[in-house]
Amino acid sequence: MEVLQEIYNMTAIGEMIDKPTSLIMIAISFIMLYLGVVKRFEPLLLVPIAFGILLANFPTDLAGSGMAVVQADETNGIMHMTLIEISKDYGIMNMLYYALIKSGLLPPLIFLGVGALTDFGPLLRNLRLAFFGAAAQIGIFSVMIAAVAMNFTLQESAALGIIGGADGPTAIYTAINLAPHLLGPIAIAAYSYMALVPVIIPFVVKLTMSKKELLINMKEQDKLFPPKRKIKNLRALKIIFPVCLGILIFILVPSSIPLVGMLLFGNLIKEIGSDTKRLFNAATDTIMNTATIFLGLLIGATMTADTFLNKETLLIVFGGFLAFCISIAGGIIAVKIYNLLSKKKINPLIGATGLSAVPMASRVANEIATKHDPSNHLLQYAMSSNISGVIGSAVAAGVLISFLS
Repeated sequence: MEVLQEIYNMTAIGEMIDKPTSLIMIAISFIMLYLGVVKRFEPLLLVPIAFGILLANFPTDLAGSGMAVVQADETNGIMHMTLIEISKDYGIMNMLYYALIKSGLLPPLIFLGVGALTDFGPLLRNLRLAFFGAAAQIGIFSVMIAAVAMNFTLQESAALGIIGGADGPTAIYTAINLAPHLLGPIAIAAYSYMALVPVIIPFVVKLTMSKKELLINMKEQDKLFPPKRKIKNLRALKIIFPVCLGILIFILVPSSIPLVGMLLFGNLIKEIGSDTKRLFNAATDTIMNTATIFLGLLIGATMTADTFLNKETLLIVFGGFLAFCISIAGGIIAVKIYNLLSKKKINPLIGATGLSAVPMASRVANEIATKHDPSNHLLQYAMSSNISGVIGSAVAAGVLISFLS
């Protein structure tokens, strides 16, 4: 009987019986694995996050500390410990969390890869469309104000509102700086809604756009109103653009340098070409993939029953959805206003892509347009607004961090 008791104590069964809420988190992990593996919704992110949740909700030692991330507070003094001490007292997952996430290292590394995979060509050819990416950031500030009204602090409200930018690394970076205790729910909400962009955009478009607006053909508008100036040397412009844009943003919003700086640097090494091909390959392959694995696992490891199953988390999930919808609607309404004042019309679907979910938002907008008119291919136009949304959300995050941290 003593041997059987020892075997029972060795397992996690007793701990799970004492804390049945962990079973709910394990079920949530299975749901996310299903979405990532079977439905193929952002599998590169949802699968690591889901497995991180699974790891965090099973105890792995007799003390029951498990692989869950422990948030720093006044009692545990984790922030004053060395990484070796954290690893010894709280486990390897906590050591990685405080080295990679809490330090703010991984989001800029992912932005480096995103920048290297981004083509600014559509943006440069259609600069006027970039303003609709800025208009779509209205969801961030609208939900931030609403969150303050619901008794969230300013810092928590800003971290919640940034979900409306539809950019997971930006949401994580903002939460790290302003509301680290909400990092898990905010990251889960941000990436979940990014995965649901193919569902959310058509939903908002159906509520805000008419059939006539959906049929606006961007190529026909270009024929009726051709651009007055043509770019003579696009490659040179693509090299100059990230440098000049970086200098401008760094002067105006220096707190956005970690995100925007890495984004623009990644784009620069892409556009230079063969001379920096090795750097480009490292940014898009080795660095980005490694960062994505650790980011997903560590974010998932923050999602224990104590931190997730509460009223505050439900408000964050609902607020994130509201921020997404307002951002999409804000971009659409901005295009509608522009069309009232201009002879050259723009399809409001362009405004719907002001989210940072690149290139998924643009692909969804293009699919909606071609569904109503097979000749109405607006992917390159949508990418202009989409790319500016990436930069806009990162700048918005920098502004909020500057004012509130």
